[in-house]
Amino acid sequence: MSSVLPASTLPQMLREQARTRPDVIAIRQKDFGIWHPVSWADYYRRASHFGLGLRALGLPAGGHLGIISENRIEWVLAQMGAGLVGAVTVGVYPTSPSNEIAYVVAHADIEVIVCEDQEQTDKIIEALDRLPRLLKIIVMETKGLRSLDISLHDRVVRFADVERAGAEAASRGGDAQIDAALQAQTLADTGLMIYTSGSTGKPKGAMISYRNIRGIVPGIIERLGLDSDATHLSYLPLCHVAEQMLSTFVPLYLGSQVNFGESIRTVQEDLREVAPTMFLGVPRIWEKLHAGITIKMQEAGRLQKALYQRAMAACATLAEKPRREWTIGERARFALSYWTVLRALQNFIGLRRAKVALTGAAPIPPDIVRFFRTLGVPLVEVYGLTESTGMITGHDRDDVTVGTVGPPIEGASHRIGDHGELLVQGDMVFEGYYKNAEATAASIRDGWLHTGDVVREEHGHLRIVDRLKDIMITAGGKNLTPSEIENTMKGSPFIKECIVVADGRKFVSALVQIDYETVGKWAEAQRIPFTHFRSLVEQPRVRELIDAEILRGNAQLAQVSQVRRFHLLGKELDHDDGEVTATMKVRRASIYAAYAADIEALYRA
Repeated sequence: MSSVLPASTLPQMLREQARTRPDVIAIRQKDFGIWHPVSWADYYRRASHFGLGLRALGLPAGGHLGIISENRIEWVLAQMGAGLVGAVTVGVYPTSPSNEIAYVVAHADIEVIVCEDQEQTDKIIEALDRLPRLLKIIVMETKGLRSLDISLHDRVVRFADVERAGAEAASRGGDAQIDAALQAQTLADTGLMIYTSGSTGKPKGAMISYRNIRGIVPGIIERLGLDSDATHLSYLPLCHVAEQMLSTFVPLYLGSQVNFGESIRTVQEDLREVAPTMFLGVPRIWEKLHAGITIKMQEAGRLQKALYQRAMAACATLAEKPRREWTIGERARFALSYWTVLRALQNFIGLRRAKVALTGAAPIPPDIVRFFRTLGVPLVEVYGLTESTGMITGHDRDDVTVGTVGPPIEGASHRIGDHGELLVQGDMVFEGYYKNAEATAASIRDGWLHTGDVVREEHGHLRIVDRLKDIMITAGGKNLTPSEIENTMKGSPFIKECIVVADGRKFVSALVQIDYETVGKWAEAQRIPFTHFRSLVEQPRVRELIDAEILRGNAQLAQVSQVRRFHLLGKELDHDDGEVTATMKVRRASIYAAYAADIEALYRA
């Protein structure tokens, strides 16, 4: 597969797609309920105009462009426009507070930043005195933008005006600048900087070269069975490597289609309208879809509920069995279940046309994977890091061992190092951390990327045990993997987060956050009164519900790993409170400190 793909950079591939497939639809953008198509020719034209506009604003070759926005066509136009003139794109999480944004923008030496709207622009303006290198702020949505009505030393400009200036430059022969930049561009050049979530400290800027991107794409295409007819709904943050992988890396090499919905809040509706052939969801997305189906079936009539239970029981044994091995009887059983029940549920979540569905970025309860595969959704678990430029292991969509992340993809060499740590080597291993030689040297040693993840290899498939730094040792000297315990508990539709406490303790306890939506609907059905999150948590019957779910989870665990006591959190874990990262990863140290008194109360006799 790798020999089939040209040895070209992403911007060079955009120009090539525009040359060879000018009228084919590359992107669809939904605005006010209407899907607007953009061809490869238009994609390249608008990106090149934006790139020339960036040059006119003073962004040099090798300069750094920041983008802080939800997913939309302007995101990739800015990214590819920067690439077409030899600049580097740095994504910034739009959910981040102003102080975190200021740190990333300053540390990354961003000279021009693209902001989605007033909210994001205000965060940058608030931090201007800490951003000496910032030259310009480009705003996508300018309707009602107060900042354009006041003097900001000419720093704020409209996205459309930058495109317009680039179009004027192109009419005066500016395209020669892009041709020259692309002629000089090599796979060794840095194309992206992606900042880590910062779950254990300040975020680090991972430098991703075009060689890294070119190195990861063949393995992704082969393992997931993708081609130019693939369609994808882009909604996870584009400043994360997982979404970059499916919104820019693969589509630009394959010529496949990307769809940008109205917003992150309309994902369910957009999924039903797009019905993509591939879909990526972090575990929380799959847990919510699972909870949604669970609630829907609880509210169903007796006949519907019976048909659902019968269909799921009939197809349960097929979840991990390759379709090529199904007997005639099993095919008939699935077909009957599909036409009577499963097809409607696949339509309900918008995944009836999905040829492959992915979960990654964090561990997922195995029962959730089994549930969707029983439903007929070809869900596979994949594994990768920012530092590996994305997915480096994954299942073939028709050959799954639930609980593992599959074998390494093409081009990724691996071995297991000290303490069971996974080490990876290949073109996809990143260039290093920006302005942090010490962290780079600790991450890449003797040419091997040290992932920090403990694994076991089982018949060629890798099983992620836990983060090396998260392994806990009880007071009795037993080694525990908290993620195994936490994911077992999160298999319940009523539990959103479970944070295990066990290091140096006599037994395992946990801090549990309920799923407010799911538990709330359950409480309404039970006629239990509540007005807000805390009032719901404080209901004795909710405590009994979660206690039963913990007991159900404990039945799947070894005795030493079972949760003996738990504390229900009185609020949702919050990014602004430093409890989770922008990607919703738990910051254990911060949570342990914030709930120290509650934790100690669990261990009182």
